[in-house]
Amino acid sequence: MTTSVKNIEPKQPLFSPLLTRRMIACALVGLIVVSIFVIGAGEGNPAWGKYWRIKPLLLTPTLCAIVGLCYDITQPLRDIKGWRGNVLFILSLLAMLVGLWMSLILGLNGTMWD
Repeated sequence: MTTSVKNIEPKQPLFSPLLTRRMIACALVGLIVVSIFVIGAGEGNPAWGKYWRIKPLLLTPTLCAIVGLCYDITQPLRDIKGWRGNVLFILSLLAMLVGLWMSLILGLNGTMWD
């Protein structure tokens, strides 16, 4: 009783060809938004330390790029035809906005977000 293992290939790839663009776009949006907050803060609170700007300027775009990855992974759900696909498209956009907002919160945690 032997079973042969066939070459099993997935029906579709996990990541779309637009993955890099989506991750970079989300990272740029995060960088622009957090830069507005960081530049608008001026010198900031002395209790935050001398280099407090580094954390939000690195962490927020990185987390936003992960949000872009999650958005890309949900592409097959958005491709569903009919009203279900439209609902899933709207839900994925809302999830992306929540992810960008949470990235901003985590980037500014301990400084401007207490």
